[in-house]
Amino acid sequence: MSTSQNITQDNSSPIATDQLHRYLFANKYARGELVQLKQCYQAVLANHNYPQGVKQLLGELLVASSLLTATLKFSGEISIQLQGDGPVGYMVVNSTMLSDDNNAGNNHQQVRAIAKLKNTTNVVGLNELIGQGNMVITIRPTKGEAYQGIVALDKPTLAECLSHYFAVSEQIPTQICLFTDIEQELAAGCLLQLLPDGDDKEQQLADFEHLSQLTNTIKRDEIFSLSANELLYRLYHQEEVQLYQPQTINYKCGCSKEKCLTAISQLDVAEIKPILAEQGKISMTCEYCKTTYDFDEQKLAGLIAKH
Repeated sequence: MSTSQNITQDNSSPIATDQLHRYLFANKYARGELVQLKQCYQAVLANHNYPQGVKQLLGELLVASSLLTATLKFSGEISIQLQGDGPVGYMVVNSTMLSDDNNAGNNHQQVRAIAKLKNTTNVVGLNELIGQGNMVITIRPTKGEAYQGIVALDKPTLAECLSHYFAVSEQIPTQICLFTDIEQELAAGCLLQLLPDGDDKEQQLADFEHLSQLTNTIKRDEIFSLSANELLYRLYHQEEVQLYQPQTINYKCGCSKEKCLTAISQLDVAEIKPILAEQGKISMTCEYCKTTYDFDEQKLAGLIAKH
């Protein structure tokens, strides 16, 4: 079990980015999450010349994925993909929840993300970029069967679509706020969720509505400039809030020379040899991080010999 502490009026703590903070409201059936991203968001944007609107939506999706991944009660992977008939063919974030060695609850996340455009665009907004489409949420536990949910992107914002997903699919009232600062390449957001384990349903909903109104007062500049403790105290200083140890979030593409060789091994030698004869090598470039792996005839000799 991870340790926790109550939020205080301590303004001395510096902001720590690339972390997710979980918190629990005492005497109220509600929980929350706060995530502030910098380096992993910048790593996602690196080597890609995305338009401003795509950068903004990709930041929101990255934050949303971090928030949803933290709701998992097991190690595994979650993929959130937006797809439609708009200028952006698809946009996807892959996130992996890894448990620590001593099972103390201090899990951490690894993320990667990409957007594929059909054509250059200057539009901004979920519906303008994706068009008519769906959000596909795929959850793959390390142990157990995979689960997939499909949500229509029929709300104005990604946050509203996700809140609707929880209300309809999970039947849990959930509020999600997403923010992106494309100039400083920062992304952040929070999640407020009802805990459905109380007997007084009417009081539960009243508590959630009260906390939701407080959450709505969050300001864009605050979430990018205040520490988790300072921000949560500003929002909920009249409540008793337990803040748990943060989860770290880092960027990891996952591509490798070995994976590329595995892909090349699926080709027939009759396909490999003409490419080597013409180009002198086979090159594979990762779509996510843009790393290029080159394989000449010498590097592929063992693979060719096996065919």
